[in-house]
Amino acid sequence: MTETVVSTRKPQPGVAVLVEPPGATTVPRRRSDSAGRLRALDGLRLVAALMVALYHYGGRGGEVAQAWGTSPQDQFPTLHALFAYGCLGVQVFFVISGFVICMSGWGRPLQSFFASRVSRLMPAYWVAVLLVTAVFALPVVAYQAVSPSDALVNLTMLQMPLGVDRVLGVCWTLWAEVRFYALFALCVVLPGANRRRVVMFCAGWLLAAVIAENANMPLLDIALMPEYAPFFIGGVGLYLVHRDRRDVYGWGITAAGWLIGQHYAVQSLWHAPDPEAFSYRSSFGIVAVVTFGFVAVAAIALGLLGRVNWRWLTVAGALTYPFYLVHEHLGWVVIQALHRGLGLASGVTFVLTVASMLLLAWLLHKYVEKPLTPRLRAALTKTR
Repeated sequence: MTETVVSTRKPQPGVAVLVEPPGATTVPRRRSDSAGRLRALDGLRLVAALMVALYHYGGRGGEVAQAWGTSPQDQFPTLHALFAYGCLGVQVFFVISGFVICMSGWGRPLQSFFASRVSRLMPAYWVAVLLVTAVFALPVVAYQAVSPSDALVNLTMLQMPLGVDRVLGVCWTLWAEVRFYALFALCVVLPGANRRRVVMFCAGWLLAAVIAENANMPLLDIALMPEYAPFFIGGVGLYLVHRDRRDVYGWGITAAGWLIGQHYAVQSLWHAPDPEAFSYRSSFGIVAVVTFGFVAVAAIALGLLGRVNWRWLTVAGALTYPFYLVHEHLGWVVIQALHRGLGLASGVTFVLTVASMLLLAWLLHKYVEKPLTPRLRAALTKTR
């Protein structure tokens, strides 16, 4: 959910590859084209983030019910059942991440790859942790802040393996991303990325993850992430397809990722219809959303969405990561202030909350990411 990089797809005759500033998402383009970013991928990232926001605001129970004053099921009698599928935006993010991390690591030395990932993730993350901690510590806010010690540990992004209380509810997905980066860096980037090595990495990881499922060894589960590995692997396979649409191994890796990924998604998110449960997700609905994620990234990989090239999608992609970080917990505060404090209708509150979180994301991007990311990258890239 966090990456924008330069495409390394081989240019075709009559196509020029233009080098963009760091952080741009670019593909080969004809000299007459006005834009060459993978803007459709930027747009898909924002769609996935908004899916997660729909889930956090209206598709689940828990703390958000305190913000609304009643269960979101009462606030959105019909839509809450659809919002419940928004949690699958995370799986869509993982497919996108597999695609982009493979693109980013191809032909890049380990130090540069490490600097790129750290500088991309950490500045907005640090500020989001401090901001949420400070807001939750205010007397007028009903939610309890974590202890100062736990807040400091959260700045490392290692709170999950340490069993420390999380400041950001969504940080569990970042822990999955970090483990994927580490596996890809050690197995592909460090020895040097090439097609054969990427294929072997995907095949080996997928097989090992499936074996780990029944090995009853917690360490293997942590390292190999059986539940999420198929989505990252499927995204990597789609990058191979992006490089060569006739790559049978790329298509095979993608298909295996989808087949096994939908299994894990249904296994973890489906339950029998229960009137006491907040919502019911059908197995067909879960498979449909997972399939949407794979198909959408495949369409981008094959260049079928080249016409979806509007400039504002670049801004949308830039806002996705900071929006994802702050939208859940700070969204609860805004919902409570607008709905219970000012008495605004549920639908109006929902829209204004999303809009306010997008505005905050823009501020974080402009005043935190843009100045700090290149400086941190440069500092980490310096050779000593």
